[in-house]
Amino acid sequence: MEGTITSSPSPSQKGRGVNFSAPRSFGTKLRAKCKETFFPDDPFKPITQEPNGLMKTKKLLEYFVPIFEWLPKYDMQKLKYDVLAGITITSLAVPQGISYAKLASLPPIIGLYSSFVPPFVYAVFGSSNNLAVGTVAACSLLLAETFGEEMIKNDPELYLHLIFTATFITGLFQFALGFLRLGILVDFLSHSTITGFMGGTAIIILLQQLKGVFGLEHFTHKTDVVSVLHSILDNRSEWKWQSTLAGVCFLVFLQSTRYIKQRYPKLFWVSAMGPMVVVVVGCVVAYLVKGTAHGIQTVGPLKKGLNPPSLQLLNFDSKYLGLVFKAGIITGLIAMAEGIAIGRSFAVMKNEQTDGNKEMIAFGLMNVVGSFTSCYLTTGPFSKTAVNYNAGTKTPMSNVVMGICMMLVLLFLAPLFSYTPLVGLSAIIMSAMLGLINYEEMYHLYKVDKFDFVVCMSAFFGVSFISMDYGLIISVGFSIVRALLYIARPSTCKLGRIPNSVMFRDIEQYPASEEMLGYVILQLGSPIFFANSTYVRERILRWIRDEPEAVEFLLLDLSGVSTVDVTGMETLLEVHRILGSRGIKMVIINPRFEVLEKMMLAHFVERIGKEYVFLSIDDAVQACRFNLSTAKPEP
Repeated sequence: MEGTITSSPSPSQKGRGVNFSAPRSFGTKLRAKCKETFFPDDPFKPITQEPNGLMKTKKLLEYFVPIFEWLPKYDMQKLKYDVLAGITITSLAVPQGISYAKLASLPPIIGLYSSFVPPFVYAVFGSSNNLAVGTVAACSLLLAETFGEEMIKNDPELYLHLIFTATFITGLFQFALGFLRLGILVDFLSHSTITGFMGGTAIIILLQQLKGVFGLEHFTHKTDVVSVLHSILDNRSEWKWQSTLAGVCFLVFLQSTRYIKQRYPKLFWVSAMGPMVVVVVGCVVAYLVKGTAHGIQTVGPLKKGLNPPSLQLLNFDSKYLGLVFKAGIITGLIAMAEGIAIGRSFAVMKNEQTDGNKEMIAFGLMNVVGSFTSCYLTTGPFSKTAVNYNAGTKTPMSNVVMGICMMLVLLFLAPLFSYTPLVGLSAIIMSAMLGLINYEEMYHLYKVDKFDFVVCMSAFFGVSFISMDYGLIISVGFSIVRALLYIARPSTCKLGRIPNSVMFRDIEQYPASEEMLGYVILQLGSPIFFANSTYVRERILRWIRDEPEAVEFLLLDLSGVSTVDVTGMETLLEVHRILGSRGIKMVIINPRFEVLEKMMLAHFVERIGKEYVFLSIDDAVQACRFNLSTAKPEP
């Protein structure tokens, strides 16, 4: 005699509420999926009444050009804070602009140009109220590494033209990703990857700045630790004690200002003004004592004037196109991930949100426009954004204020910075890099997730000892392997009933939960498709095989299964056939709407019967018990 579930419903079956309505059409599902993938933040959502053409146009403008959303609400109270923040970040933009341009082996004036035009573009299209726009150390160094020492030395003019071209490619790439709503690609650069990459980059940049600290004239352009250390030791005959003494004094001063900011957060402006103080003091001292005569190298002439046009300088010669695309896409991806991650981090502190796709469009446009106006790659650097946030910025208007201040610097003050000692710039960069090596976060990753720690360390050591691009590729490769493991080996767990309740929980997590004789209740927690269907089948059958008692019912909780493909459906049918041959009934519990639709289209529901589909585990258990008690012998 065998227990069967009869067609007569139990009391628990009558109100179970499973929706067996006709599946939606392909077009309806495609539109819903596309909208959720590309426009989860519906631009027309805030409209309460029936939208008309003018209202739709207004909402679309506010959605794609964020300045139309915040500017009409702008007032003098916000302006007060934004002006203060804009002036404060300008004091950081000048020394950083010069420093990072030197790091990229570019004329220092290009760094100042890059802090003038892009902030205006970002203020129009950017969605973050906290992000401050500027150049970044990692991408500056990566650009120099990509094009190589030989080109930089032998043809600096060609190198400059290719940098502008790479910036243009970066802008197109970033804009295309944002326009096509492909922000999901940035997520492949995980938090652990970025932490390791920034830490490794900080190490090699720190070592490279020893050139300025020791006053060396000959130095390697390679970025791995071994080459840098060899270059320092091989050229020790060029070491100059005057430069070293100045570098140590500047670095101690800058680190002291950082300590004051950490100890007394309200004095954040002390740290923000530190780099400018170093530049001003360095300029004065170098001018008075004629620093070049004493082994202290300076930036050299800086001419007055705003950004000259550079559209005519873009070089698409097929001979260099491969290098240009490599530099543009890799640095664009890194800059985009860094800028979006930083913007989101500070937005969370204010309970605000930033749209990654809008940010990519803003970054893309400011780099395209920048490539036409003698700028190189810009994004949202951490140090400048932190200062902007601490200064109390309210809107992107602080970037406009910074742009206006940089315009005044370029028009009237640029030549004054020509006496800036290179050792001062090295000290500024070293101080900034010391803050990018996040030891605490690395230790946190080690404690919480060892695989995340491996991903982080692969980026850290890959960047430090091989190269920046290979280190990034290795780390992303580990991340993809991990994602594939999650997909190919989805988690399943066996459920038991919590005593005196109708709740069912994982028996490993809740040892007090009670297993039910004759029942195997499993919860599947991922999509079922071609990549994992074989494993899912084998895992289910193994659960059945490992049961010490005879199994009469397999209850599959599919509430965590977001989707299923044809291979997955065939797998479930195969499991049903195998279990049927052993006299075991398979029951489906709470399939999601999309999964249930596919089950109906594949006639899976017809094969197992609608009476085998339930809304909750408790409903299914009660129905199984009811039908067992009224079981009839098969003829």
